[in-house]
Amino acid sequence: DDSRDLDQLTVGERLPNAVLRLQVAIADVDALVVQGSAVDRHAACNTTSIYTAGGVFPMLPERLSTDLTSLNPECDRLALVVTMDIDGGGSIGATDIRRARVRNHAKLAYPSIGAWLEGTPAPTALARVPGLEDQLRLQDEATTRLRERRQDLGALDLDTGEARAVVRDGKVVDLLPTERNRAMELIADAMIATNGVVARFLAQHRLPSIRRVVRRPDRWDRIVELARGLGSRLPAEPDGRALEAFLRERRSADPLHFPDLSLSVVKLIGKGEYVLELPGKGTGHFGLAVRDYAHSTAPNRRYPDLITHRLVKAALAGHPMPYSDEDLAGIAAHCTEQEDNATKVERRMRKSAAALFLRPRIGESFDAVVTGASEKGTWVRTLRPAVEGKVMRGDEGLDVGDRVRVRLMSVDVERGFIDFSAAR
Repeated sequence: DDSRDLDQLTVGERLPNAVLRLQVAIADVDALVVQGSAVDRHAACNTTSIYTAGGVFPMLPERLSTDLTSLNPECDRLALVVTMDIDGGGSIGATDIRRARVRNHAKLAYPSIGAWLEGTPAPTALARVPGLEDQLRLQDEATTRLRERRQDLGALDLDTGEARAVVRDGKVVDLLPTERNRAMELIADAMIATNGVVARFLAQHRLPSIRRVVRRPDRWDRIVELARGLGSRLPAEPDGRALEAFLRERRSADPLHFPDLSLSVVKLIGKGEYVLELPGKGTGHFGLAVRDYAHSTAPNRRYPDLITHRLVKAALAGHPMPYSDEDLAGIAAHCTEQEDNATKVERRMRKSAAALFLRPRIGESFDAVVTGASEKGTWVRTLRPAVEGKVMRGDEGLDVGDRVRVRLMSVDVERGFIDFSAAR
């Protein structure tokens, strides 16, 4: 794995009565980035790191995010450690949060560990640390419990299959789908659970917090229509459990086209945002089927996580809150705006790379799915390769989720424009 800003470590332990204990250590960035300092103001302006095929633009100076505040191998680092006990049904029982000094004994890569968890030979990195294979198997068991429990509650199992540019010697040589594997799921499920534990900790202490929320779907009626077109029925009102059951059914029935359905559902549900939550109130996260959710596991690259750490540390120490409600509301709004801006930059870079890759194929036709339809225009994503562009001609009557044959009309690499016409 080429990640250099390492935010988390994970450790598992088997307890009596089929309980599994999972500990997640998160880099204590706040220990070196003092509130109100020049570096903190710099991070507060950026609010997020930006990742593109051409390079990474970090929220924090690299001396911090890839070294002093990164949980690098064989280095002692300060951290917040979140502990949770998981029963056989995937429910979280006892929890704990405390400050600690931790040491990373191995940096592993998603592709090789994911393949190993699925049955391929163990990578050499596993053999270097005694007991690491058993440790990862235990963590996989624990996070599988967590994932299955969330799915039972209606968490959505989505896989958009977004393409990434392969760049060699400054040239885009391929566009490959980002494939999710079991190692990625392990870490994602551990982080989702950790964010929930942290959010509940702040709520139990009657403290305000910045929550990550996804409200009720913007266009549930269109999701119902998509399901009907595939021979399934969804209730008239938003229902996470029913939607998850439908998605599971479609993943099994048509895995080839499941990423396209996933992308349509993601667009129709709507985007996430950061909001101030006061004690006793809550919006929740529709896609994750959780009520309490606060980003806390990536303070090297997300400013809301750093804010959350400061709130948690103040509560642990019995100190006054470092932010007023007004401060938190303003930070939440700014972080949402900057996240939107960062997403646009990352999307623009992906589109420019895709335009460069597709330039020799102008005039060719592709199968595609409609990913956006509004007064501003209609957008599609081709199936192979997975590239998004705008339909400039023949888009009348198209809506999100529709299948369509399109012809590549033109590209503009500098502006990231990829223009299609729809074949009727």
